[in-house]
Order: sequence, then structure tokens, then C-alpha cells
Amino acid sequence: MEKLKIGIVEDEVIIADHLAVILLKLGYNVVEPAASYTEAMVMIEKEMPDLLLVDIQLKGKRDGIDLALKVKENYNIPVIFLTANADSVTVERAKKANPSAYLIKPFTKDDLYTAIEICIFNTSAIRSAKSTVTANNLTPDSAIYIKEGLHFVKVKFSDILYLECEHVYVKVHTLKQTFLVRTSLQEYLEYFNDTYFFRIHRCYAINLEHIQRVNGENVIINGLTLPVGKSYREQLLHKLKLR
Repeated sequence: MEKLKIGIVEDEVIIADHLAVILLKLGYNVVEPAASYTEAMVMIEKEMPDLLLVDIQLKGKRDGIDLALKVKENYNIPVIFLTANADSVTVERAKKANPSAYLIKPFTKDDLYTAIEICIFNTSAIRSAKSTVTANNLTPDSAIYIKEGLHFVKVKFSDILYLECEHVYVKVHTLKQTFLVRTSLQEYLEYFNDTYFFRIHRCYAINLEHIQRVNGENVIINGLTLPVGKSYREQLLHKLKLR
């Protein structure tokens, strides 16, 4: 699978090169940095990166916020602002571009990595929800993208057996493997449709297509017995037309 492609827009060559080295060590693909609004537009058209790291203060009439506003208007690319300025005027201007993050210099490698990963995850979740997980177009062949390492894996809904809540994570159990997603079960279920997926317990939501046996106490899926919570029992039986 291809690595995430990141574009850097920074007019200080030393800083741009340093960022590129860090990103490469983190396992990302980095395109040739741009030093101005004009260079950035050329880079975006040529490379179409997955994400942009943009310094707000750029040489020339148009700065990083102008660039981000243009990107927001014409491209579907998330932007993370890099800046040494955190004054209220700059922040208010920056907010209009709806950036995915706002990193104040100097920042650490961990700060950068965290901002990128959260940005990419949120962007993927939103795109997936908009494109494949609406009530009107969801089918068993629709899919959701789940982050695994530096990549996003396409997982068909038909391959998902059940979802399991575990503290601040959700385990997505599929026919072949289990994925771990940092979110709550309630929030994650917003990307699914109850035509096929149904919550049976505070810790479990199941794919109704994979039910093998069911009674008022348990559901058996792929040979595994999952408990049915009392508050979900009647709804489940009604859903399956057993009531």
C-alpha cells in the first residue's frame, strides 16, 4: 500500500528540510517543499498530497492562511498550520480556513506525529461516512476505512462480524482479523446503519447478517457466543421479527 504523501509549505529552507527528514523517519512520503503561495499551488497541482503542513508566515503578498483558504475552496486536502504566532488576530484568521490542527513552533516530533495521525484519521472517517455510510446507500458491499499503522485498510461491512467496546477503543472483529479503533462504540456506530448492524449490549454491536443462532439471552456469531443486554433484548427480537 502507498505511504501517506505530505506536502510542506515553508519559506525557511533549513526548517523545511528538517521537517522532511522527520517525516521520512516517521514513514511518510514527502514531496519537494514549496516556499511560497505560488510554489505551493504548483506543487499541489502536480503532486496532490494527502495532507499539507503550511507555515502561516510566507514571503510574498499571500501567506499560509490565504493558501489554506484556496485549498479549502478548490481541493479536498486537509491542512495543518505551523506557526510561531499564536496571537488572537492570527488565530481568528486561521480559523476561517478550518485547519485540522495548529502547531506552535517549536514543536516536537511526537507533536507533529500526533497531529498528522489525528488529522488523517478524522479526514478518512468523514470521507468514508459521506461516501459509503449513509442511510440511503449502505449495502453489505459498502466499506469503511480503518487505520492500521501508517495506512488505511478498506474493510467491507459484509466482512465485519461484530464490534466490541474495550475502554477507549472499539475492536472491529472481521472474518480475517481484528482492528483496534480509538473511539467509543456509540460514536463509531454513527458510521453504520441499523439495517445491518445492531447494538445488543453496552459492549457489543453485531452484523445481523452473521447471526447463526439467537435467543433472549445470547447471540451466536461465527461460533462465538455474545450476551444480549436486557435493555436491548426486546428491540433485537423485534428487529429479527421474532416478536
